[in-house]
This record gives sequence, structure tokens and C-alpha cells, in this order.
Amino acid sequence: MIEKLVEFTKKASEELLKETEALLNNTISEKGKTFSFELPDTAYGLPLIYALEGLKITELSELEKFYETIKDKFSQSLDAMNLALNYLYLAEIYLALLFCHSERNEESPFYGFLSDTIQRTLGVQLVDGRIPAVAVLVGKIEQEKLLPIIKELQEKRILAFLIGPLAEEFIKTGERQGFEAYVVPVGTKIEETVYVIDWAVRASLIFGGQTAGDKNAIIDYVRKRVNTFAIAFGSIDEKAVAVALGAAVFAIPVITDQSLPEISIPEIAAYPLIVSEPNYEKIVKKAIETRGLKIIVEKPPIPVAYGPAFEGERVRKEDTFIEFGGQKTPAFEWVRMKEIQELEDEKVEIVGADWQAKYEAGGKMPLGIVVNVAGKKMQKDFEPVIERQIHTFINEAEGLWHIGQRDINWIRISKKAKESGITLNHLGIIISSMIKSKFRSIVDKVEVYLYVDEKEVLELREQARKEYRQRDLRLATLTDEEVKEFYSCLLCQSFAPKHVCVITPERPGLCGAFTWLDAKAAYEIEPTGGNQPVQKGELFDPIYGRYSGVDEYVKKHSGGEIETINLYSIMENPMTSCGCFECIVAVVPEANGVLIVNRGYSGMTPIGMKFSTIAGMIGGGIQTPGFMGVGVNYITSRKFLKGDGGIRRIVWMPKELKERIKENFQKRAEEEEIPNLIEKIADETVCEDIECLLDYLSRIEHPALEMEPIIK
Repeated sequence: MIEKLVEFTKKASEELLKETEALLNNTISEKGKTFSFELPDTAYGLPLIYALEGLKITELSELEKFYETIKDKFSQSLDAMNLALNYLYLAEIYLALLFCHSERNEESPFYGFLSDTIQRTLGVQLVDGRIPAVAVLVGKIEQEKLLPIIKELQEKRILAFLIGPLAEEFIKTGERQGFEAYVVPVGTKIEETVYVIDWAVRASLIFGGQTAGDKNAIIDYVRKRVNTFAIAFGSIDEKAVAVALGAAVFAIPVITDQSLPEISIPEIAAYPLIVSEPNYEKIVKKAIETRGLKIIVEKPPIPVAYGPAFEGERVRKEDTFIEFGGQKTPAFEWVRMKEIQELEDEKVEIVGADWQAKYEAGGKMPLGIVVNVAGKKMQKDFEPVIERQIHTFINEAEGLWHIGQRDINWIRISKKAKESGITLNHLGIIISSMIKSKFRSIVDKVEVYLYVDEKEVLELREQARKEYRQRDLRLATLTDEEVKEFYSCLLCQSFAPKHVCVITPERPGLCGAFTWLDAKAAYEIEPTGGNQPVQKGELFDPIYGRYSGVDEYVKKHSGGEIETINLYSIMENPMTSCGCFECIVAVVPEANGVLIVNRGYSGMTPIGMKFSTIAGMIGGGIQTPGFMGVGVNYITSRKFLKGDGGIRRIVWMPKELKERIKENFQKRAEEEEIPNLIEKIADETVCEDIECLLDYLSRIEHPALEMEPIIK
């Protein structure tokens, strides 16, 4: 059977060689050999070729040269795997040439090339299990058969990339799409499967710290660490076979609805790489079993679909059956710790007169959500951790929408969800069942009370506000010096084996997803999980934030790669970065300061590099003095770059980031007696190059220029 696949791949290669050569000649004739191109938001040129061959191609002359190399290889005798790999290279070249001729259509429903920013944004979800696998769906299938398969993948939290005619069919349905919906139409050409393989190999560079050009190590990384499978529908032609054989190089199994013999390649994977499953009701299960994945779906007993794929779903005004809060009615949500004997477990009670009639009438209602929790390991500090999760718990129900928290929450139930049988009682059931599921190690009993009479909601809201203020005061005074231990986050080690994130009260995780309290709660929930206590040990340096216990922990858990870190410095032994950081702090030597650029900002920075380029230098668990990935909230911490001079060093950041942190930053600036600092920090509206930046800083007398040299 392998011989047959090789024969098909050779035929596909001959056809694609002709198409690519014609396109290459046309492109060179039109644009010239020195024409430079750049795929959207990536630091890796053509990622597959860059990763495996170490060649960063950004100019047509370079593309032509590598094409001739590939063309020559096809005239030689290649084994099946090298033949397939070179076919993928050829497909990547072909797609790059098409990109050179295309004009970006922002209205296009197809995503095409998948950017570095998207990959980094999803990094946390990939490592913490919220996205346990990636599926590639290719071929042709009718809408009525496709939609149940998509829904099953969504409920299992599997991110699905759609390629070929079925991508077009899905778009016609009008169903929600995008990364938040866990379903992404990539494009209509089978060659665009390479974009997903690009995604897989970039994981080795972004998170894994692999070296471009180390082909065997990168292929091995993808095989072992990137959980991917493909499902192919309809008749399989030569190009589909070539792509399937290319997927096999990376141990990506292909499950097809066609009757084909099972194919295994033991030296690549312990599981078969081509499997037949004609029953559409079993095809997703077969794919999961083949790939050897264990996916546990936690779904509350409600009459609508449930999972992270529905979290970003909007319920628009015209689609709303009923809404609560949002400044339209009084509302709040409040989690309170109680003694175990005080609670009736799993009790959900709606408190208020004639609530059923009011709910059935639709429109607007007041709503106070009071959640009482108790457990032997429950702590007062965990109340806000659980409370913040109400947002996620409600949002993951299809047709339910939640934004805000505390007393600025806003909930909508769609007409479609109401028709499916969602009642007010189901809000309480969702909250109760998911708290017991997610926080099972610290919560033994849960009660949920839903208050709907306005007078009672207002009275309870005032009580809740007093508690919010007390919590805020407690958190504001929680310092690194006050606590006995810090916490690690090792979740990213599934992708970045050398990276160790150390989380303190004044330094949240670089991904922005974990605070010290979150990590503490996570450890109590799962003592053997990715968040572990880190004993502080002896304080070697209070300015740079160096602790003996932290050094010992980091050295052990980085496999000896990192011997010491300073928690409060970018210049001296900074903390490592995995790749899913929210922002990058980078030294600007000429300005004696630093700039901060956030993920999602696609413009140029004054150091002559975009976010994606800088990010490509520092990910993968390496220690890079002068560059560091951080979470947004760390910028306004009292410990931000304490060893290097603190917030006075900030000379540039994008306007959007300045606006995002403005309120908290202003408080910090006033504490440091530099109340006008944020006005002196340049952004892209002021400059994007170093000469202009220096001129601006000099004119406004930025404090960084008067500080001692940042590079000693």
C-alpha cells in the first residue's frame, strides 16, 4: 500500500511542480527577483522550510533558488517520507507565490495563513488542556453530515481547521466560526493543509526552544508533543494522498470515510497513520482513539451544548429572550465561604415572588447570584478565584452570554436557548455543577441562590460590595515579602520543557492567566498538577529579587538549563519565557530605558523589530538578558523591573496598551512621584524609529535619560 501512496504522491508532485513553476515565472516577470514578501504576522518566513531547513525565505530570488533545489530532488530517488516532505515544501512555495499576488480581503471568511499572534494567544489553552487536540478536516461532505461532527468536536474542545469544499459548506450554514468557536475555515485548496503543519512546526520554535534547521529534533517534537489528527471526507485524489503522506511524517493520523486498508509505520508512530471509518457518528471517536487521546468532557445537566467553543458567542439584542444586569437592572454575583454543616449540597433556589411568570415574559430582570461554598480545604482567599469562574461557566453554555463580574455583570439568555428548554434554574445548576467539578479538591458543598426581587437584590448587593472592598484591600497589601512561598507554573512544559514560570503576589504569570492566588488554588485543587509551591529560601538580593529556594527550584525543573533567575530584572538573569506571554519588555540602549510591546500589536517598534520578530528570539524557555516576556498586570506592579529602575525606564509602548493600563499605571506613577510619566511615554503616534524616539524623549525630558546606565 505504501508503494501506491508513493505513486500517487509522485503524480501530485509532477502536477504541482508545473503549477508552481508557471506561477514562479509569472511572479518574477511581474515583480522582479528582488521582490520581498512577508506572510502575515510571522517571524519565520515560510515556517516549514525555515524550521526544517533553517532557511528564512523572504525574497523571490531566495524562493526561486530553493524551488530549483526541490525540483532537482524530485528527479532523484526519494524514499516515501522524504518524497512527502518535499511535496509539503513545494506546497508551501506554491502558497507563498499565491500570497504574493493576493490582496488581503478583510471580509474573507477564510483565515489562510495562521499567524504567530494567534498561536501565542492560544498557547495557554493548548498547554492547560482547554484545547486537548487539533483536528484538520478536509474533503467534501454535505452540510447535514458535517454540522454534527463539528458540534461533537466543539463539545470535546478540539480545535478544528477546515480545508477544501467542506470549508465552503460550513460557511454557507451561517454557524459561528473562528478560534473562539473552535472551528476555523482555513481555505479551499488542499495545499492549504500546509498552513496547519506550519502551525505545528512553529510550536517547536515558539514554545519548545528548538533550533531552526534541526530537522530531526523538530519532527520528533511535533510527533510527541502536538496532538493533531486529520479527518478526510469523500474520494481521495493524488494531491490528497500526497498531503496525507506528508502528515504521516509528523505522525498525524488520517481517518477517512473511504474503504481503505489500515496503514502503519512503526518507526514513526505506535498507532496506524491511515484508518478507515465510514460511520460519521463514530468518526470523531475513532480519530481520538487512534491518536491515543483521553478527553473527558464535563457537561452540566442542561438542554444545550456546553464547552469552551461557545464561550465567545455573542447574544445580540434582537436574539435575546431575557437579560440581567448590564446597568439595565441591578445585578451582582458573590461567592461566600461557609461552614460545611451550614449548607445543603447542590441546592439551587430562586428567591422572589412570581419569578416564573416574570421569566417567561422575557425582557429584563434583576438578578443577585449568591453562591455559598464549603470544604475542608476551602480558604477565604479562594472566594474571588471561584467567583471569577462564574463568567466562564455561564458563557460555555450555547446561547448564554455573560460579561463583567461582581456588581457590573451582564447576562443574556437567547431565544434559541429558551426554546431548547433553558430556565432560570439552569443558571444555578451550571454554577453549582461546574464549581463542584472544577474545584472538587477544595469545595465539598455548594448552594446557589438566585434573587430576583429588586429590593432584595439591592440590599444584598450592598453587602457584597463591602466584601469586594475588603478583598481588594487584602490583595493590595499582599506582597512578595509577606507570603511564605511562591508558586510555579509548569503547564507550558508540555511544549517548552526548559521553561519555569515563578508566580509571586507581585509578579503574575507571563501569560496573564495566573495570579499567585490562582496558582495557590490550583495547587490545592490538584496537588500533583502544574502549579507547585516554591520555597523562597534565603533572600540573596531584595532589589533584583533573587532567592536561594527559587534558584534551586528553577535549576531542578529546567533540567539544569537555568541556574539562577532574578524576579525583578530584565538585564541580570531574567526569568525565561515560553512563548505565550502577553507582552515583551525589550531594552532600548540608546534611550537608557525599555519599551513594552503587547501581543496583537502588528506595527514596528523603535528597536527596528515587530512583536513577532522579538518573540521569535526569546521563546522556548531560554534566558535572554535585555528581553523578557511578561503579563500585562506586571507592568503596574511595585516590583516591575525593580532591579533596573522600575517604571521610570519605560520609554515607549503602543497606544492601545497605554489605554489599557492607564488607571493603574497612573496610581503607580503617583506613588513614585512622577504623576506625568504616562504622558512622557512615547507610542506609535509619536514615533516608530529610534532617532525620532530619542528626539522626543529629550524634548519632554523623560526621566530615563537622567538615570544611571541600564547596561553596565
